[in-house]
Amino acid sequence: MQLVHMHLPKLERRPELDALRGLFLVWMTVTHLPTRFSDFVNQPFGFVSSAEGFVFISALLVGRLYIRDLVQNPRNVRLKLWKRSLKIYGYHLVMLALAFTVVAEIAIHTHKAALTNLLDFYLAHPFVAVVGSVLLLYCPPLLDILPMYVTFLFFTPLVLTAAVRFGWKWILAASCVVWTLAQFGLRDLVHNWIVHVTHLGIPLQEAGAFNLFAWQAVWTVGLWLGANSAMDKVPLNKVPGWLAGLAAAVCVFFVAVRFGWLGPHLTVQALGVKLDKWQIGPLRVINLIAFTVCAYWSRKYVLKVIAREPFVTLGMASLRVFCAHIVFVFAGLTMLYGDFNSDGLDQLHGIPAVALLACTLASLTWLASREVKRKRLEKERRKLHEMRLRRPEVEQAPLARTGT
Repeated sequence: MQLVHMHLPKLERRPELDALRGLFLVWMTVTHLPTRFSDFVNQPFGFVSSAEGFVFISALLVGRLYIRDLVQNPRNVRLKLWKRSLKIYGYHLVMLALAFTVVAEIAIHTHKAALTNLLDFYLAHPFVAVVGSVLLLYCPPLLDILPMYVTFLFFTPLVLTAAVRFGWKWILAASCVVWTLAQFGLRDLVHNWIVHVTHLGIPLQEAGAFNLFAWQAVWTVGLWLGANSAMDKVPLNKVPGWLAGLAAAVCVFFVAVRFGWLGPHLTVQALGVKLDKWQIGPLRVINLIAFTVCAYWSRKYVLKVIAREPFVTLGMASLRVFCAHIVFVFAGLTMLYGDFNSDGLDQLHGIPAVALLACTLASLTWLASREVKRKRLEKERRKLHEMRLRRPEVEQAPLARTGT
């Protein structure tokens, strides 16, 4: 069956998906800013963070949009996605340049521990760090999400093509196998091989916190759901009440574990890697699935809360907002004055914390608004240009029919 002849339902923009991505960006921003407010938003619903939500929704939007391009114009989709991947890579290089120049200079002259710890490998081995970062092998803290995004987006055309040709069940099965191998040291083996080939002595802990072989499962599931929603084939369109109740009970259990309410044998420390964020451990997977089911079951009520401004605008300008939030985090780290929380982390509190948070969110909203307006104007200009190009053909058609 030729996919180009398939009937495709009209794809409408879903502002609630943009709003969800905007919500996760706000959540991520408040978590990353070095203030007391981060204590309240750091995994408050058990072992679910803004990072999983942001990656999942981003993949869902990519799958929803580009599966149609693949069906209608398979030769063009690869170019579009690789172009997008290259654009994000460019943003990543800009963020690296900022970190390796301005932030590093501030760290050297002020001796701020928060900044020097962030760039300690670069400060000790600048040449290896620069080369490794360009090759996406060295990823300092806070600068490791975009490399993951670039990598996943680069391989997305292959995943979507394979899914169309062989079916999603094989893609999901392969993703599950890779996730399983990631739990048993696949990343270590691949990293050691890359270091051996490139002769770049970059320790594993400097390659970024995220285990890409585990996190690819979050991206793949997002692609699957997005692609199916574009074809009006949502796998679980209606969640049964009993399943939602079971998922809610699972979420309550993990919230209790998260805050240590169930005794010494059911704590974050006791369960360790099974709940690990960077590895997406097996118990964390259960928590993520349960949380997703609960959120989807209650989506009618959730969307009433989030499907509004500024979340929609923030989500529509997610790339620039994400990069800008890191700049504000760097600024916050330069403001630290040695006040530590219970985990031994340096934090701002009081008026400086409130001022930093308010200034950051207001600036991100302003930046997103300008970006969305710019995109809208570009789209209108493009449409006007296309209309002008078509107008001569329309005007010449009557003359052609009369033979003049």
